[in-house]
Amino acid sequence: MRDDGPASSSDVTVTDPSLVKRAVKAAALGNAMEWFDFGVYGYLTATLGHVFFPTASSTAQVLSTLGTFAAAFLVRPIGGAFFGPLGDRIGRQRVLAITMIMMAAGTFAIGLIPSHASIGVWAPVLLIAARMLQGFSTGGEYGGACTFIAEYAPDKRRGFFGSFLELGTNAGYVAGAGLATLLTTTLSDGDLYSWGWRIPFLIAGPIGIVGLYVRMKLEETPAFQKLAEEAENKQKAHPKPKFKDMFVGNGNAMALCIALVLVFNVTDYMLLSYMPTFLSEELNYDATHGTLILIGVMLLMMCVQLPMGRANDRFGHRVVIGAACAGFVLLSVPAVLLIRAGSTWAIALGLAALGLLLVGFTSSMPSTLPALFPTKVRYGSLSVGFNLSVSLFGGTTPLVAAALIAATGNLMIPAYYMMAAALIGGIAAWRMRESAGRPLPGSPPAV
Repeated sequence: MRDDGPASSSDVTVTDPSLVKRAVKAAALGNAMEWFDFGVYGYLTATLGHVFFPTASSTAQVLSTLGTFAAAFLVRPIGGAFFGPLGDRIGRQRVLAITMIMMAAGTFAIGLIPSHASIGVWAPVLLIAARMLQGFSTGGEYGGACTFIAEYAPDKRRGFFGSFLELGTNAGYVAGAGLATLLTTTLSDGDLYSWGWRIPFLIAGPIGIVGLYVRMKLEETPAFQKLAEEAENKQKAHPKPKFKDMFVGNGNAMALCIALVLVFNVTDYMLLSYMPTFLSEELNYDATHGTLILIGVMLLMMCVQLPMGRANDRFGHRVVIGAACAGFVLLSVPAVLLIRAGSTWAIALGLAALGLLLVGFTSSMPSTLPALFPTKVRYGSLSVGFNLSVSLFGGTTPLVAAALIAATGNLMIPAYYMMAAALIGGIAAWRMRESAGRPLPGSPPAV
């Protein structure tokens, strides 16, 4: 792996605990807002299908709505290729402020779109356009947030601080799913279809303003500041990495990033985005009960997220990721069989097993992925690799799983899909270099 240049033995970055905490909160807030939208979208799939695709059958409505959900992922690599290198040129903090307000604007816009009954085919067209804006901005969000936390955190606690990013994911998802469930259980169908579904999306506006304020108050990361200072000391302009620099000399790191993100996101989207639809549409389980069970599972995941982050620092990322991959290979079939059994306790146990295995990825990826790349191309390389993998494999998971079940009638498809992803992720974990407790490539030790 190429490095930015050796750091002298006297070079040590001393982190400011208060700045680290502020950076973690600001990064996690953006991830929470992103997944608030996913939670709302996932739990209002049937409602959105009725509003935007009323002439289709119930199955076609679900597939159309999931297809619109997946459409945003088509532009995520474009967003990553735009915002990632920009973050390597002008700084992580500025770009994260831009992506925050764009994500909020895209989500807020969905809440303003007239229904199909009002403007016909233009309703789904505008929905897709808003989702595209979300996808484009989100392309620069996760890679930047990971980079931001990793470059602020001390080496020996990078796993712990990085795990807060996915704690924000679960918090946002629980809030979105909880609000969607509250609306579907308290409003009549008529009120839900006419105006109730808009409320969660409109909330994104004020959240985005708060997030923008928080991010604008942050300083640039120590690693980026050091890179800029070195260029200034040499009386040169700040280095502007070219697009090819993300791949030349970093091909192995990019391949590992794509494989690790594949297993992370296939399992993540299968559990958090597709399972509500699987329970209600395929197993005919009461949607409200299924939602409450999954919210309980996510709360359980939040309880073990930070201890697992500490475990990454103690035992290493390879151990934690490898164990999670092995768990998905061995336990996906039993977990889905429990879910298919239909009783509340069986469903809860099956979903909880998958959720606890998923924490092996959510606690490790935010600190593992940035350590694959050197400082001067970290934001860009991570954004491109992450979003390429998410677009091809993660965001399409709900749609592909639903389509395969519809085509084959095999309700074990979710288990087989997760097992295949886990095999790929396990190979990547075995081949990657351990980075826990060590300096980021191109950066001096951080204490």
